Amino acid sequence: MIATSKLTKRFGADILFDAVSVKFTPGNCYGLIGANGSGKSTFIKILAGLMPSSQGEVSIGKGCTLGYLRQDHAEFDDVAILDTVLMGNANLWALHRERETLYSKDDLTEAEQIRSGQVEDEFGQAGGYTMEADAAKLLDGLGFTEDVFAREMKTLQGGFKLRVLLAQVLFAHPDVLLLDEPTNHLDLESIEWLVELLKRYEGTVIVISHDRFFLNQVCTHIADLDYHEIRMFTGNYDDFTIASLEARELREKSNKKLEKQIHDLKTFISRFSANASKARQATSRQKLLGKIELETVKPSSRVSPYIRFNPRQRLGDKVIRVDRISKGYDRTLFQDFSCEIMPREKIAIIGKNGVGKTTLLKTLCGLIPPDSGSVVLGNTIQFSIFPQDPGEVLDPSMQALDWLKQYADETTNSESELRSFMGRMLFSRDDVFKRIEVLSGGEKARLILARNMLEGGNVMILDEPTNHLDLESIEALNFALSETGCTILFVSHDHRLIGSLATRIFEIKDGQVLVRSGEQ
Repeated sequence: MIATSKLTKRFGADILFDAVSVKFTPGNCYGLIGANGSGKSTFIKILAGLMPSSQGEVSIGKGCTLGYLRQDHAEFDDVAILDTVLMGNANLWALHRERETLYSKDDLTEAEQIRSGQVEDEFGQAGGYTMEADAAKLLDGLGFTEDVFAREMKTLQGGFKLRVLLAQVLFAHPDVLLLDEPTNHLDLESIEWLVELLKRYEGTVIVISHDRFFLNQVCTHIADLDYHEIRMFTGNYDDFTIASLEARELREKSNKKLEKQIHDLKTFISRFSANASKARQATSRQKLLGKIELETVKPSSRVSPYIRFNPRQRLGDKVIRVDRISKGYDRTLFQDFSCEIMPREKIAIIGKNGVGKTTLLKTLCGLIPPDSGSVVLGNTIQFSIFPQDPGEVLDPSMQALDWLKQYADETTNSESELRSFMGRMLFSRDDVFKRIEVLSGGEKARLILARNMLEGGNVMILDEPTNHLDLESIEALNFALSETGCTILFVSHDHRLIGSLATRIFEIKDGQVLVRSGEQ
């Protein structure tokens, strides 16, 4: 068990959360949700003991072990992948290292011989004889093959490093598991593997995620960080959405009744307070009026951006025609793929990490040429592109407002109009003057989406558009994409986005592109 008592965190005059008292119990998985900047990661770091609180305390059950998904991806660069996972169990790793040192000596002193026997016994009891097999099982579930286990961590790209660090924290089987965005950079298959693992997990799990499918699958409770406090809801994310809306509507409805009662009482008092025969009733009503308190309906820190994609030009009947294309680098990614993409289609490209999803997406829209075959683009196409790496389109040295001004149309040709437009994308006041290099991941994503809206393209190319967005922004984007008349090609690991949007799915598997209908 892990609990907080009147936990408060301030940064200067800004309060992230105030006097939070919550309890997280074994056998449950808590989804910690809230708007970007509300303090979710800070809260988890305080639970992990990595950051001090301003006030209050964290209490952990006696003998309770705690695991935290590390965010420092470079810490283990010079360590082998398998060893990095084994280091997740600090006690077992120390025994393993001592055992290796003792066994490497030709002659042992009497004291070393005694210690060797102790180490061997402790090593066995701690699970040392199966540790490599156990670590290998975790890595296999996350998409690693045995031939890479001996490689150093620095040979991996960021997404794969995160997988190893996830395996590391899971390896120790801690009583309390703290996970900050564990599904980032995981493909659909790995997310499903993690879902099944967490469903069977017997300890306490507290997880931050913007993946709606993941939250629905694993969470028994939702811990909602809003209004500078944490409110606990039983159930998954969908249950929370319904319950929180009902609770707010109930408060608002109750306030409306009270407001009418207050109005009626004031009217009676004003009308009859000077009337001798009604004076006693007026006094009674005055006392009643003094006892009525409206429940404060606080403004939520959650704000949804206004996203709409309206193509400037009608898309013709011919969009994209693909004839027997192949593409590869050091190996073949896909070959002999043919298709015809029609107006208003919404096509999801899926597959394991590294199979060539982004390459296929860029090939289909003509950004990179195929090795063989042909891609013919319709004459009426106007592309609007959201890249996986914001650095492909954003200039870090520019202010957000100046960068977006390059794409302004006649409806946003003045600074005030453009600032108003950016305000709908949650860039308030002086945020528009921030240099792009200091923007958060969510701000960069919303800035690119703002550009996409201004461009008015009729074919949208989206590569992992929900990365870095909070739940409200994801919901707003999901709705906008479902409503638009554009043709859409997108890469995503978001089950909900794919399931609610895709009319067709292109899955890259074993060097082939498999085509099937969407789940609508």
